[in-house]
Amino acid sequence: MLDAGLKTQLAAYLQNLRHPVELVATLDDSKAGQQTRELLDDVRAASAKVTVREDPAADVRKPSFLITTPGSGSGVRFAGVPLGHEFTSLVLALLHVGGHPPRHEAELLDAVRALSGPLHFETYFSLTCQNCPDVVQALNTMSALNPNITHTAIEGGAFAAEVAEREVLSVPAVYLNGELFGQGRMELAEIVARLDTGSASRESAALNDKEPFDVLVVGGGPAGATAAMYAARKGIRTGLLAERLGGQVLDTAGIENFPSVPHTEGTQFAAALEQHVRGYEVDVMPRQRAAKLHTDVETGLHEVELETGAVLRSRTVVVAAGARWRTMDVPGEQEYRNKGVTFCPHCDGPLFKGKPVAVIGGGNSGVEAAIDLAGLATQVTLLEFGEQLIADEVLQRKLHSLPNVTVLTQAQTTEVAGDGRKVTGLKYRDRRDGSEQELAVEGVFVQIGLLPNTDWLTGALELNGRGEVVIDAAGATTAAGVFAAGDCTTVPYKQIVAAAGDGAKAALSAFDHLIRTS
Repeated sequence: MLDAGLKTQLAAYLQNLRHPVELVATLDDSKAGQQTRELLDDVRAASAKVTVREDPAADVRKPSFLITTPGSGSGVRFAGVPLGHEFTSLVLALLHVGGHPPRHEAELLDAVRALSGPLHFETYFSLTCQNCPDVVQALNTMSALNPNITHTAIEGGAFAAEVAEREVLSVPAVYLNGELFGQGRMELAEIVARLDTGSASRESAALNDKEPFDVLVVGGGPAGATAAMYAARKGIRTGLLAERLGGQVLDTAGIENFPSVPHTEGTQFAAALEQHVRGYEVDVMPRQRAAKLHTDVETGLHEVELETGAVLRSRTVVVAAGARWRTMDVPGEQEYRNKGVTFCPHCDGPLFKGKPVAVIGGGNSGVEAAIDLAGLATQVTLLEFGEQLIADEVLQRKLHSLPNVTVLTQAQTTEVAGDGRKVTGLKYRDRRDGSEQELAVEGVFVQIGLLPNTDWLTGALELNGRGEVVIDAAGATTAAGVFAAGDCTTVPYKQIVAAAGDGAKAALSAFDHLIRTS
């Protein structure tokens, strides 16, 4: 099952086990069942502290296995084969059940242990989803620490009938005690906050009490992370607030154009960014969204008001808020989001195997999505508003070579249709003759570009017609002491390496401003 390299890595990781781990398997004769048996044999061979036994009579999903300690009935369960992006989740589950401490703040881990139950989580994931591991690992950590919490991570491909019955059309999809709890990326602290309702007010109060920063960075992507590192290296008080550390990079499958890094995955790049930032004296404040920017005329300090109501103060600010997926803004789009309307072909594509789908957008992202989906869907229809596709020629040639792909140009999407539970079709207007048309599809993949996250800056900074922050060559905005960098600005090229460079420039400009003003 595992190649020699993975076996070597697994054996090295499992040297950190502090006490014995038992794998209790409930298998069947399916292909997934055989693969699970082979995987468990490889894990057992990697450490003398790991034992495997089968419990064919257990009333659980088949194939599945429980990671537990001998004599205990609780632990972490995987249903299906956790390979691909989830192999790391498997390794961490083994370590945490085996006594190796999770890498989270002690206060957060104590909050997990204090949760009352019973809380039974189920997470549906796909092996190609780069967003799923964070959720799976967070819930695995919770079930390893608290006997009142159980978690089963379910590989959707191995349980296709169950996925169809529950109408799971976007992963990760998390159920708590049988009811939908959430979809999309969630971190451990976010999950705990939803279960411990008092934590939000405590966190807000703690933010309000913080002393003013010298530099406050808003945004945790490549621009924000780089700005925070450059500011901290100057020895000044630096804070970084972000809704999610990593930003858009977390939604990127492969990165092959960052100098000195021939290839990496978006989630790995984001994790490395976070680790690098936390290596400096940066006050990192994750899961926070800015709501307003203004300046206190009496103190001269810039104030960033958060959606929670908390206010952070700083002598200078670097805005690196990034961008988000552009939506079609048509009837049915929001109603059926995660019910057939999706923005990530890598994550959700496997859920539409054997179904007809549509892709909106004829740029590189849209054409790449259509190519990927053609290997899964029965029919892929790509709709482009303009007269022709704008993707690279090499991608267009590949697209047109696929027999189950249809390209519609001058097609304006007007509505996403559904039956109240999921997508059933897509309506569009043929811009050539004005006629109204309809497609029978079960998935709509929106790939029409990005919008800057700058709504909260209206009236505080100059924005151009696209909502981007207007900056000069030094990253300065129209407000003294406020700088900006990355995809939320007027820089023409939205690239990781460009954003990182602009983040460094903005931080250096902020430092220069500080030393020249009282």
